[in-house]
Amino acid sequence: MARNSDGDLEEYSTELYQEAAFDAFMCPLTKQVMQDPVTIETGQTFEREAILKWFRECRDNGRKPTCPLTQRELRSTDITPSIALRNVIDEWRARNDEKELEKACSALSLHHESAEDETLRALTYISQICQRSGAKKNLIRDQGIIPALADMLKSSSRRVRLKSLQVLRTVVEDNDQNKEELGKGDTVRTIIKFLSNEHIQERELAVSLLYELSEYEPVCERIGAVYGAILLLVGMGSSKSENMMAVDKAEKTLKNLEKYDTNIKQMAENGRLQPLLTKLLQGGPEVQVTMTEYLGELALANDVKVVVAEQVGALLVSIIKTGGLPAREATLKALREMSSNESSAKILLQAGILPPLVKDLFSVGASSHFPMRLKEVSATILANLVASGASFRSIPLDNAGRQTLLSEDVVHSLLHLISNTGPAVECKLLNVLVGLTSSPDTTPDVVSAIKSSGATISLIQFLEAAHREIRVESLKLLRNVSPYMGAELGDALGGHLSSLLRVISDGGGGGVTEEQAAAVGLLGDLPERDSKLTRQLFELGAFGTLSSKLAELRRGAIRGNRYTTPLTDGMVKVMYRLTCALQDAPEYVEFAREAALAPLFVELIQVNGQDTVQLYSAMALEKLSLETRNHTAIPEPPPPAASGLLSCACLFGSTSSTAAAAARQAGVCRVHGGFCSLRETFCLAEGGVGGKVVERLVACLDHLNPEVVEAALAALSTLVGDGVDAAEGVVVLGEAEGLRPVVDILVENRTEALRRRAVWVVERILRVEDIAKEVAADQTVASALVEAYRNGDPRTRHTAERALRHLDRIPNFSSAFHAQARRP
Repeated sequence: MARNSDGDLEEYSTELYQEAAFDAFMCPLTKQVMQDPVTIETGQTFEREAILKWFRECRDNGRKPTCPLTQRELRSTDITPSIALRNVIDEWRARNDEKELEKACSALSLHHESAEDETLRALTYISQICQRSGAKKNLIRDQGIIPALADMLKSSSRRVRLKSLQVLRTVVEDNDQNKEELGKGDTVRTIIKFLSNEHIQERELAVSLLYELSEYEPVCERIGAVYGAILLLVGMGSSKSENMMAVDKAEKTLKNLEKYDTNIKQMAENGRLQPLLTKLLQGGPEVQVTMTEYLGELALANDVKVVVAEQVGALLVSIIKTGGLPAREATLKALREMSSNESSAKILLQAGILPPLVKDLFSVGASSHFPMRLKEVSATILANLVASGASFRSIPLDNAGRQTLLSEDVVHSLLHLISNTGPAVECKLLNVLVGLTSSPDTTPDVVSAIKSSGATISLIQFLEAAHREIRVESLKLLRNVSPYMGAELGDALGGHLSSLLRVISDGGGGGVTEEQAAAVGLLGDLPERDSKLTRQLFELGAFGTLSSKLAELRRGAIRGNRYTTPLTDGMVKVMYRLTCALQDAPEYVEFAREAALAPLFVELIQVNGQDTVQLYSAMALEKLSLETRNHTAIPEPPPPAASGLLSCACLFGSTSSTAAAAARQAGVCRVHGGFCSLRETFCLAEGGVGGKVVERLVACLDHLNPEVVEAALAALSTLVGDGVDAAEGVVVLGEAEGLRPVVDILVENRTEALRRRAVWVVERILRVEDIAKEVAADQTVASALVEAYRNGDPRTRHTAERALRHLDRIPNFSSAFHAQARRP
C-alpha cells in the first residue's frame, strides 16, 4: 500500500480480494489470466495477442514458427478460439468480481475510524474494476454499492471523503442509470455542501461530480432544486482564486442547469443574468412573458439595470407597443425596476418608451383594455423617467413631433387624470409633476398649464387627502411652483393653513416627518411681503407654534433625522416673515418681545450652522435692529460734563471715552441713546446671549456663502446707519473686532452685492477721523474703493466717492468753492 506526499493512499493491489486462478486459466507467455484464449496445432493454449506476437517475432528473426512451450516447428500458424475455456474463465472472473465486490461492500458498510485503510482499499478496488470495464459499473449498481459509496461522503475522514468523490465520479461517468441511482435521497444535497468546504480539493472533486450528474437531465433538475446550489456554483464559476478546472466545471454545470426556467430565475437572482436575457431575446412569446415576469421580480443593482436596458430595452418597449395584456403587464413591471436608475432610464427613453407609456396612461373607457393597476405601474415608470433629468422638451410624443410631455394639453391631461383616479395613481402622477417642476427650465411650462387649466385649487385640496404620500407630493409640487405663483397660492391656501399647522405641530411621538418638513418649507417659500398671509398665520398662532418647535429642536427634545434640516430652514424662513411686518401692527412687536425672537435668532447664528438658518436669522436681526430706534425710551439729557473726549475705535481694537462708560453704567445704549435690550427693543449693541450678538454677526463675515456674509453685514450696518450714533456704532464694531473683516470684504470683492454693501459700511466707518487716518495708509483699501468708484453702479460710485474724500484721495471741491465765495 503506497502513499503520496500528502499522506493519501494511492493505488492498492487487489490481490487481497482475488480468488486463486486455475493453471489452465494462465497464459504461458504473459503469466496472466487469459482474456481471449486460442489453441495452436500442438494443442497448447495461449492469449491471442501473445501468440500472434510470438509468431511475428519468429518471422522477423528469420525462423520458422514454433510452439513456445514444445519448441516444435509448426506447419501452420492457424489459431483456434478456445470458446469453452473462455466461458469458464469469464464465469470464474464474474464469480470472483462478485465476491470481491461483496467484500468491498462489507468493508464500506463496516467503516469506522480504525478501519480507514480497509475502507480506502475497498474504494480503490471499486474504482479499478469500473475503469477496467464499463459493464462493471452496472454490477456496482446491481450489488447496491452506490448508496454505500454515497454514505462515505459523510465520513469524518477527509481522505475517505476525497476518495469517495473520486470513485463516485468514475461510477456515474457515461452511465445514466448510475446517475439516477446516485441522485436519489439527499445525496445531491450532500455533494453540493462540499462546494462551500474550506478544503480546495474537496470543492474541486465535488464540482466535477456535479457536472457529471448534471449531464443527466432528471438529476440536473434536482441539482437546481437544492437551496443554495446555484449561488454556490455561480460563486465558484466567477471566482478568481479557484483552480481553473474547477471554474470550468462549475461553468459547464451552470450551462446544463440553464435548461430549466426555474434555474435561470435563480441564476438571475444570484447575479448571473445573461441566461435570462439570452432566453428573453431568443425565446418565443410565451418564453418572453415568463422571462419578463422573472425580470420584474428581481431587485437589480444600478449597474446591472444599465446592462439590462442596453440589451433588452428595445425589445421591452416593442412589447408594450404591440404585445398582449399579459405580456405588457409583465413588461411594465420589469420596466418599473429598470427605470429607477438615472442612466438606465435615459437608455429606455432613447429606445422610445415615452410615447406608448403616455398613450396607455391616458387611455380611457372600456375599449382601452388597460386596467387601473397597470396605470399605476405606468405612472411609476413615468415618474422614474422624469426623475432621470432628461430633456423632455426634445422627446416627442407623436410622429409629427408637435407634442411633448411639457405641452400644455399633455399637462392638462395629467392634471385631469390626477383628479379622476385612485390614490396610488394620483400619488405617482403628482410625483411626475414634482419632477417636471424641479428644474427652472421646465417649471414655467407646468405653471402655465396649471394656471390655464384652473387646477390650483384642485392641487391645494390634495393637502387634505387621507393618504400621507399624496399630501407630501402635493406639498412638494406647490413648493416648486411657489416662486412663479406665490401670490396666487397665498390667496388659495387661506382655508388650508390650519391643516398645514396641525401637520407641523404634530409631535407624533417620533422624529421629524417628511410631511412636516414639506409643509413648513411651502410656508417659508411664500412671499414674505404678503401681509394678508402674515396676518392669517399670526391669528392662527403659527408663529408661536414655530418658535416653540424651534426651541424644542435647539434643546434636542425632538429626535433628529434627515428631515430636521429642511424643517429648521423652513421654520426660520416663516419666522423671518414676521420681522418684515413689524411696522404693520403693534401686536407683532409685542409677540416678538414675548417670544424673545431676537435672542432666538442670535442663538441660531453659528459659524458651523446651516446656511439657510444663518442667512434668514441675520436678515431677521437686521429687520429687528431697524425697529430698535422706534422702541427705545430716551432719558432726560444729563447735565453737561466738564470735559470729555470722543471715543475712538481703530481697526484692531478700540478705546472708549469716560462719557461713554458713564452712559453704559447708567444703562443707556450708546448707539441708540436710550434704554435698550435685545429682547425688548431688539438692540444688537446691548444684551444678547452673553453680550455676544455683534461678535456672532462678525464671525459670519468669514462665511463661505456670500449671501450669509451680505446678510450679516446688513445687520451690522444698522449700528452705523442713519438715526443712530454711527460713531458709537463704529466703536461697538471695533470692540467686536469687526472693522478689519468689513474692510477685507471690500478688498476681496466677491460679489457686486457684497461690494455695494461693504462700500456703504466702510464709508460710514471712515467718518471717524482717526480710523480714516489709519486706513489711509493701507493702499489695498484705497485701491478697492477706487475700483468700486470706477466700476460700480451709480449708487455705489457715489458712496465710494464720499469714502475716498474721507481718505483725502478726492479733494473736497465744494469747500474750496465756498471759501472763494466768501472772499471780498
